[in-house]
Amino acid sequence: MDLRLDGKVALVTGASKGIGRAIAAAMAEAGARVMISSRKEDQLKEAASSMSGEVSWYAANAGDPEAAEACVAATVERLGGLDILVNNAATNPYMGPMIGIDVSRANKTVQVNQLGVLVWTQCAWRAAMSERGGSVINTASTGGLSVEPTIGYYNVTKAAVIQLTRQLANELAPGVRVNALAPGLVKTDFARALWEPNEAAIAKGFPLRRLGEPEDIAGAAVFLASDAASWITGHTLVIDGGALVRTQRF
Repeated sequence: MDLRLDGKVALVTGASKGIGRAIAAAMAEAGARVMISSRKEDQLKEAASSMSGEVSWYAANAGDPEAAEACVAATVERLGGLDILVNNAATNPYMGPMIGIDVSRANKTVQVNQLGVLVWTQCAWRAAMSERGGSVINTASTGGLSVEPTIGYYNVTKAAVIQLTRQLANELAPGVRVNALAPGLVKTDFARALWEPNEAAIAKGFPLRRLGEPEDIAGAAVFLASDAASWITGHTLVIDGGALVRTQRF
């Protein structure tokens, strides 16, 4: 199946590295005009220069509503519209049992991971999608569907993303489709603390016997944004190498 996004404009947050960068590159390769966003200009410039097709960039903090509105406006102005929004940016300022997290870091996690998804979608809706339709893709996590000992509050916000996806899919239909991706453990800098200390042993615990790569997630994002997924909304697509179905040994 040849999945194409020709004539579409895509905005990807958290796109200077990891999963967001791979999604942006794949969408550009599929023919979309792409705006990439993250906090650091130098990383955005480098990322944009490595991608084929028409790729622009705009530095914005995903947890800042004013920055979100400005980035969406710049996307419409520079690229002529907005058809695809990928809410990929996330933060995790705390590792450890959730019972020990302080309010400041809990608030920051919610501001970026949970409220950010809502705010950027609101901005995209007001600026373009209410009239022209579109597709919103939210990066959730298998952590939002399970329990993990060290990133519990991060996973709480990802569970919220899954529910936000369902609610927004209902509210914005039929013009806008809203879906989520739930990656498992992917080899990114963001998740380095979870996989780098013992990658080989961790990979053996997955039915597919390897950890994910950013490109494994990018292909699914292109599919959900394309016309091939035109009858899919409110869905969370798990991409985890089989982690959620592996046999638990006690």
